[in-house]
Amino acid sequence: MVLRIAAVGDVHLSERGAGRYRPQLAALPEQADVLLLAGDLTRHGSAAEARVVAGEFARVGVPVIAVLGNHDHHGEVPGEIKDILAAQGIRVLDGDAEVLTVAGMRVGVAGVKGFGGGFPGASATAYGEPQMKAFVAHTEDEASRLRAALIGLDTEVRIALTHFAPVPETLAGEPVALYPFLGSHQLAGAIDSGGVDLAVHGHAHYGSEHGTTPGGVPVRNVAQPVIDAPFRVIEVAPTRSTVD
Repeated sequence: MVLRIAAVGDVHLSERGAGRYRPQLAALPEQADVLLLAGDLTRHGSAAEARVVAGEFARVGVPVIAVLGNHDHHGEVPGEIKDILAAQGIRVLDGDAEVLTVAGMRVGVAGVKGFGGGFPGASATAYGEPQMKAFVAHTEDEASRLRAALIGLDTEVRIALTHFAPVPETLAGEPVALYPFLGSHQLAGAIDSGGVDLAVHGHAHYGSEHGTTPGGVPVRNVAQPVIDAPFRVIEVAPTRSTVD
């Protein structure tokens, strides 16, 4: 058995974006078992843009699971965006998980937005001004919530879905000075402790598609500018049996 995951992030739909993706998703059920959306679904984080996103990605013939990105938070109505998408059947994760039975197997997807902070050799620490401590605290909280959601899964396949990157390899192509704002090593730590089969993220428009966590989990950057396609299909084979 093989699970076929379609994934894309950073579609950045505006109010004038209707019809940009919908026609290209018509054959999705023939190509994939589930669709993952890796954040930055809107351009400015407005409710109107979220309704466009729902119109493009809802009811496409397979389950749709998403996380929000930094653009989706810009308008300061992430809760409303989540509700708009949920009303159309798009499950938005934020420190929790969704369990599906698809392709004859139980699949668990745990997701958070994630945050910046950097990677070994160039990472932020919770020292000094309160603002820096708050920055690092948010990074660590996002990773902690992802870890808890993953550990709680009893499924044959486990997938981590984030917007920010968990490894620097998938940032290759971006200016190195931006790495601390594009992801954090804490996310990789959560992924490696959660028995994950695949990690999917977006955010890095000029990054690279493939990477690996220190623990050996494959990582895919599916930002639309990187994959240059409406979605990328990734195949994953189950690596465990569920506990009865």
